[in-house]
Amino acid sequence: MPCTTGQRRDLVPLGEPRGAAEPVEAVVFDLDGTLVQTRVASWTVFEKVNRRFELGVDRPEQYFELFQGNVYQSLGALCRDEAQAEEVKQHFLHLLRAEYDPPLVPGIGDVVRRLAEHCTVAVMSSNAMQVMRRVLAGNDLAYCVAHVFGGDVTPDKRTAMRTFLADPGNTFGRRCSADYDEVGARQAPRPESTVLVTDTAGDVRDALEVGIRAVGVAWGMHAADELTAAGAEFVALWPQELTAHLLGDRAQLPSSGACAVPAAPAAPLAAACCEDCAATAPDSVAGAAGIRRARRRSLSVRTVDPGPPRTPDRSVAELLDAVRRVVR
Repeated sequence: MPCTTGQRRDLVPLGEPRGAAEPVEAVVFDLDGTLVQTRVASWTVFEKVNRRFELGVDRPEQYFELFQGNVYQSLGALCRDEAQAEEVKQHFLHLLRAEYDPPLVPGIGDVVRRLAEHCTVAVMSSNAMQVMRRVLAGNDLAYCVAHVFGGDVTPDKRTAMRTFLADPGNTFGRRCSADYDEVGARQAPRPESTVLVTDTAGDVRDALEVGIRAVGVAWGMHAADELTAAGAEFVALWPQELTAHLLGDRAQLPSSGACAVPAAPAAPLAAACCEDCAATAPDSVAGAAGIRRARRRSLSVRTVDPGPPRTPDRSVAELLDAVRRVVR
């Protein structure tokens, strides 16, 4: 018996992915609907905006249609003038910062960690930077992500993508530490080796306009056939398909990077002794900083000659004698 979710989700034949088989060097994730489950959470927030400003977007399906293009431009078209459009945008962002806290898509966290072993990972969203921090830090993904672009700083996603491509440092990723990679000079990823992963047709079209590749996910705002029609080279039905499609043969390699391992408790020094801190991922910003400091301390300890064994001082010897007398 087929299941329904309020919107028809026709599956398209997967077949062979479209686009060149260029090794992926950088992956830019959309946030809402791609990394987090947004349909209910986002509509709950926007419904308050709609009621206050009487925008006429009275059903969730109408709201989802706004993401066929840039959501802020779509909202502006519903307003009487630019002043109201700006007021609507700011009120929407205010409510998102205060109330929006959607759950992560099941399994997507492990996908992000796996990709961070091989690619620079970035996140781009129409949402507020504060929301992005709450979601990424709250799900132990903050230090797998090297770059973020929020809608309150860069509203146009095409601008965000071009900014990312133009930055010569965008290849220096992270491995579950606040530190960025510092090994050697590298060329910025070529557009054909940079992929946007998104749930909306508008984002797919923006990516292709900028010149990068686009991969869709079927669990977000728009159905698989809409994403394919917009030009997505592949639409994932499950998060794990992203790993296989984006990494290719590299997906079969053993997982060795810190970001590939789910968070687990460990003593800071034990984590420090592992070159990639592969046994643990930071539970928080403070935890990552502690691991980083421990790594530096352990490096300094390993480079110091401990010298000959030290002889116990007099107080220790007297204590041992007292213990012997009591035992006798």
